Amino acid sequence: MSKNKIMDFFSSLGRSLLMPIAALAACGIILGLTSALMKAQVQAAVPFLAQGLPLFIISSINKVSGVVFTLVPVLFAISISFGLVSEEKEIAAFAGFIGYYTFLVASACVINAGFMDFGAMKISVILGVETLDMGAVAGILTGLITAALHSKYHKVTFPVAIAFYGGKRFVSLAVIMAMAVVGLIAPFVWNPVSMMINGLGGAISAAGLAGVFGFGFLERLLIPTGLHHVLNGIFRTTAIGGVYEGVEGCLNIFLQFIDKVDITELRPYTVFLGQGKMPMMMFGLPAAALAIYRTSPDEKKPKVKALMIAGVAASVVSGITEPMEFSFMFVAPVLFLFHAFMGGLSFMLMAAFHVTIGNTGGGLIDYLIWGVFQPGSNWYWVVIVGIGFSVVYYHVFKWYLTKKNLTIEVSDEEAEEDSQGAGLDEKQQMQAARIIEGLGGRDNIVVVNNCLTRLRVDVKDMSSVSEEQLKKTGAMGFIKPSETHIQVVYGPKVEGIAANVRQVMKY
Repeated sequence: MSKNKIMDFFSSLGRSLLMPIAALAACGIILGLTSALMKAQVQAAVPFLAQGLPLFIISSINKVSGVVFTLVPVLFAISISFGLVSEEKEIAAFAGFIGYYTFLVASACVINAGFMDFGAMKISVILGVETLDMGAVAGILTGLITAALHSKYHKVTFPVAIAFYGGKRFVSLAVIMAMAVVGLIAPFVWNPVSMMINGLGGAISAAGLAGVFGFGFLERLLIPTGLHHVLNGIFRTTAIGGVYEGVEGCLNIFLQFIDKVDITELRPYTVFLGQGKMPMMMFGLPAAALAIYRTSPDEKKPKVKALMIAGVAASVVSGITEPMEFSFMFVAPVLFLFHAFMGGLSFMLMAAFHVTIGNTGGGLIDYLIWGVFQPGSNWYWVVIVGIGFSVVYYHVFKWYLTKKNLTIEVSDEEAEEDSQGAGLDEKQQMQAARIIEGLGGRDNIVVVNNCLTRLRVDVKDMSSVSEEQLKKTGAMGFIKPSETHIQVVYGPKVEGIAANVRQVMKY
């Protein structure tokens, strides 16, 4: 596999893992809020919450939101199958679910046959089947196999007599057969593989604060490639992120046990979660934004101010940092390297001060729900460390930008369009048309996808792509992991932009 194909694969995998992780994060906020409302201290202060109907509603929402965390493997099977294919995505998603269930049943057949003693392995009831529990790994494996088979066989044709079973109908059949074989083999090979994964997780845990720093530094450093989603997904849902009472992955552990054990029991796992980002996201980047604004030429300050306010709002409230990071990443790579170092330091200091704030976002919402509202979380350290981060970020950014005489570029045309007050629909259509033009036109575009902040586009000829044209549509940065794939950073508004582009391309 060439370097381009490898980068394309991991980029797509990261985007695919993001879908279930985003669902977990959203449900985590609901779970955290309802958990806080069910705390004895809260109910003592607000007795109304302990009464019949309110308590029933809150507890029901709590249990429903908690169910999602037991479905991580099947969510991965479906989302990876869906995300790694470019055509007939719904067929791949359906086949992914069927394939995962086939795997469960086939593994159960081997375990119940008595060929050997599988007692040392974790056996659980999953989707009604008592079978081998491989956690998220089984879902990831199913998704990868399904996507590969779909890409190979979704257009296959058969002789007339059996033509009905060709094409997309054959995908599910191929996946069932393949996953049956995998399921029959898995019980015999999983034990040494799981020991190796657990060993890696143990090594990271044994590294202590150095391991936490390394994770935080790498998590930031991978932002330009999009591979940070892969790193986070592995730690959050597999044994590499920790194992507690049979539950694997730091996010799974935190959300499944937050109401069941003392919060101090969960500290070894929250070190890889949202708490590590909070000083950097909520304090460091806003200070960097202020430095960027103050070092900008007077004629550019109004436009830079608008860009910085949007970036800071996304970072502080929801934990989405890419609009801010891409504003200086390519203009001042040294500052991005400094930022990655501070990201590692942020994770390490939160672990050192025994902060226990879970979930994935790292913004103000998670801080309040999982920190301030949770007794024993040591949430105040975020503020104490964050103030120090503000001072360091501000002075480092101001010094470097001034010394190198660097300024952040903002599109003149974008600012003019905003001031025209055009109708929303007309504006969206114009922006989508210009994006298509910047990507080389309709004939140059193969497929348009998106993640939380980036428009991810497969193109036929990268030389036809005009970055200058795309900048005029509000693009903040570009990543080209291969010769046929480009990621255009638009920030949290990218979901609507991607939908508009796809809609305009239909006509």
